Amino acid sequence: MAQAAGGTSATYREVLGATGALLPVLSFFGRLPVAVIQFGSVLLITRTSGSLATGGTVACALALGQVAMGPVVGRLADRRGQRSVVLCCSLLNALAIACYTLGALAGLPTPLLVALGVLAGATVPGIGPLARARGVALVRRGGADERVVNTVLSLESTMDELSFVLGPALIGVAAFAGHPAYAFGAAALLVAGCGSAFALHPTATAVRPATAHAPREPRARRPRMPREVRLVRLGLVLLGVLLGGCGAGITALAQKLGQEDQAGLVYAAMGVMSAVVGLSMAALPERFGLALRWRVATAAAALLSLPLIGTQSMPGLYVAVTVFGAVFAPNLITGFGLTERAVPRERLAEGMTFAASAFVGGQAVTLAVAGRLAESHGPAAAFTVGSVAAALAFGVALLVKAAPAAPGVTPVAATPSGSGRGA
Repeated sequence: MAQAAGGTSATYREVLGATGALLPVLSFFGRLPVAVIQFGSVLLITRTSGSLATGGTVACALALGQVAMGPVVGRLADRRGQRSVVLCCSLLNALAIACYTLGALAGLPTPLLVALGVLAGATVPGIGPLARARGVALVRRGGADERVVNTVLSLESTMDELSFVLGPALIGVAAFAGHPAYAFGAAALLVAGCGSAFALHPTATAVRPATAHAPREPRARRPRMPREVRLVRLGLVLLGVLLGGCGAGITALAQKLGQEDQAGLVYAAMGVMSAVVGLSMAALPERFGLALRWRVATAAAALLSLPLIGTQSMPGLYVAVTVFGAVFAPNLITGFGLTERAVPRERLAEGMTFAASAFVGGQAVTLAVAGRLAESHGPAAAFTVGSVAAALAFGVALLVKAAPAAPGVTPVAATPSGSGRGA
């Protein structure tokens, strides 16, 4: 056990040696605003409009804006490089979040709030998936093996989880202190500052744009995404539905029990457990393959989501959600790992942002639908939607094989060190 822990620590040190200590800090605080606005939108709009259904609808619009533009941002980063794309999006996103917050405080009609939400989502710089692509490129350039690459993905997914701990916690503190809008102001400042710093960091050049090493090819000649990538995206959509159903159920149950401001803290409890388990994923042996990991993780999610349906108290909710949180990071880490294995190297950033968008899209649509179900039929209805989605995700996981490299593309494991194809 001690030997395994030592090996895991050494692997994390190798990752930090490749990325530098500052890059993970910048990427964490740069992606934190996404967690704030995604979760906080429901509470902000519900607070200003008085309707959970309206809050879910506007939050759905915000997330769908991100879903629609996320792959475009990734494609641009593949073609033009991360620096200019992330810098432009970070500054635009800060402005969009400010406008969205002011619109909510001004009590604008729902259609206008939906439009502002779409704008705030569409300008998200996608720092999380782009940081994955950058980290993989950096360790690949140093000749790292699959275990180190998996550690990069574990670290990135853990930072996602930590952001979704701190994001709801910031919303909860802001709501307790006066208004959720305070957290949105902090989000605008963070994305402007840390997002820009992430864009300007020297490691941005590690992910070489396609135009830097080959003439721009017609769209028809771009490497195609393999079948496995599309299956994984479908599974991530269903995992997004699971989290969206849980989010709507948590908010509705806290509201029903007269403890609405605790919803963010419940989310934080789930995120803490998820982050702890996510960090430990790097210790799993390589023989426990990604396809098998995903089947185990999705099956566990389906089983551990069931107690949420019958939960009727805040203590029970804290316990059920915390236990459920143990299986969420493994699902996301494995989904991104399967994606990284299969996507063509020339489309890595696009593949990562598309995977993230698939998850966010499932969550977004569910927040709108499950929010209305929870208002009409109670929190159990929203939790049931999540459980059904988890069962379907397990069915998809059964179809996913060990992801091969795309036709005509050098397998990731065979990518030569320093070739520049790690991006």
